[in-house]
Amino acid sequence: MIGKVLVANRGEIALRVIRACREAGIRSVAVYSTADSGSLHRMLADEAICIGPPNASKSYLNIPAIISAAELAGADAIHPGYGFLSENSRFAEICERVGIKFIGPSSQAIAQMGDKAAARVFAAEAGVPITPGSTGVCASAAEVKRVGAEVGYPLVIKASAGGGGKGMRVVESEREAAGAFSAASREAAASFGDGSVYVEQYLEPLRHVEVQVLADAHGSVLTFPERDCSIQRRYQKLVEESPAPHIPQEVREGLMNSAAALADSLGYEGAGTVEFVYSEGNFYFIEMNTRLQVEHPVTEMIAGVDLVAEQLEIAAGEPLDPAEAPPAKGHAIEFRINAEDPRRGFMPQAGTVEFYNPPGGPGVRVDSHLYPGYKIPAHYDSLLAKLIVHAASREAAIRRGVRALDEFAIAGLETTLPLHLAVLEDEDFQRGGVPTSFLKERELRNEKGLLRLASVSA
Repeated sequence: MIGKVLVANRGEIALRVIRACREAGIRSVAVYSTADSGSLHRMLADEAICIGPPNASKSYLNIPAIISAAELAGADAIHPGYGFLSENSRFAEICERVGIKFIGPSSQAIAQMGDKAAARVFAAEAGVPITPGSTGVCASAAEVKRVGAEVGYPLVIKASAGGGGKGMRVVESEREAAGAFSAASREAAASFGDGSVYVEQYLEPLRHVEVQVLADAHGSVLTFPERDCSIQRRYQKLVEESPAPHIPQEVREGLMNSAAALADSLGYEGAGTVEFVYSEGNFYFIEMNTRLQVEHPVTEMIAGVDLVAEQLEIAAGEPLDPAEAPPAKGHAIEFRINAEDPRRGFMPQAGTVEFYNPPGGPGVRVDSHLYPGYKIPAHYDSLLAKLIVHAASREAAIRRGVRALDEFAIAGLETTLPLHLAVLEDEDFQRGGVPTSFLKERELRNEKGLLRLASVSA
C-alpha cells in the first residue's frame, strides 16, 4: 500500500503524476527549486518542499536533497517522472536501500539498459533483432574499420552511456573512421563522463518506432501498439503518433513480441519503452527507456489506459490484468510545444506568458503547467505543453490537430506552434510514413510564415 508519493520532477509531468495520485487517493509531495516557486506543481500538490537553487545539479538532480525531502515528508515512494533522475540507477538503488519505493524498474534493470552497447548484446540474447554492428563497445578506430569491412559503410558511431545525438558521428568510408571515432569519444566523455562508443550500420531512410510496455512483479508483461516518433530535430522528438502509418500487421506483431521478450528477459517491473528503427520492412532494436516517456499520452488515448495509474498500482504490488491492454481504437497524435524559435535554429526562449489559450473540444487533450503570468525559467527543458488529439482515423486526427493548433495561443515568447501546423500541412506527412530526415530535407511554409528548417535542424 502506498499512502504518499514524492514527485521528483517539475513542469507538466509533475502535474501529471500529482493528478494521478489525487485520483488514486494517494497524497503527493512536490519538490521545487527556487526558480519554480511560482509553479503549478508546487501549488497543486498536497505538500511542497524547496530542495535548492535554480541549477538542476543543486535541486532536481540533488539526490541527498530529494531523499531528505522524502524522509521529512514521510513518503512511501518516489515517482521520478521522465528526465532528471528517472534513469539514474544509483538513485533507484539508494531508494531501495533506504526503504522508499522507486516507482519504476529495479536499479539493476536501469543499469543494464543504461549502457547502450551492453543493451544491444542483452537484446540479441533475448532474440530481439539488432542493427548489424559491433558486439559491445569499440575500443579503437581499428575496430570501427573492422565493423565497416564486415557490414559495409556508412556506419554510425554512438555513445554507449547516452543519447540525444551526443557522441554520435556518421562514418561514410574507412578514411573517416579514425577522426569520427576520436570526435565521438571526446564528445561522449564530455557529455556523459564516459567515452565508450559502439558502432552500427547506418540505415537510411529509416523511421523511429517504439513500443510501450507495462510489467508487474508477478511476471506479466503487457504491450501496446507502436508509436511513430520520426518527426525529430537534432535527434529530439517533436511529433509522435500511434499507430504508426503503413506498418504491416506482421511487423506490428513482431515489434510487440520483441518488446515483451526483452522486458520478460529483464524481469522488468513498471512502465518502459522499447525503441526500434524501421527500414525497408525490417525493424531493429535501438534502446530501452526504463521510464515513462514524454509521449505516453498517445498510447493512453488509443488504448484507454492511464499509464501513471498503472505505475502506481504496479509499485503497490498489484498484478496486471490483460484486459488493461485492449485493442487500440482510432489514431492519436502528440505535438510537443516547446519554448523554441523554429525560425532561428530552435533557439530556446524564456520569458513571461502574457496570454494562454489552450484548445478544447472532443478528442483534444493538453498537458501543461502554464498559466497567464507564469515566468518560464531559463534553467530547464524547453517543453511548455503537450497537445494530444485523438480521432477515429489518421485523416480525422490530422484535421483535428490543425484545428486545435490554430486555436492554441501562447503569447510572450516564440514557440513551436507554427512548426506543427506546417508539418500537418505537408503532403508527405499527410500520406504517412516519413523518415527521421523529414525536417532536414525541406522548408515548411504555413500561413504564419516561412520556416527555414533545412539549414537549422541538422
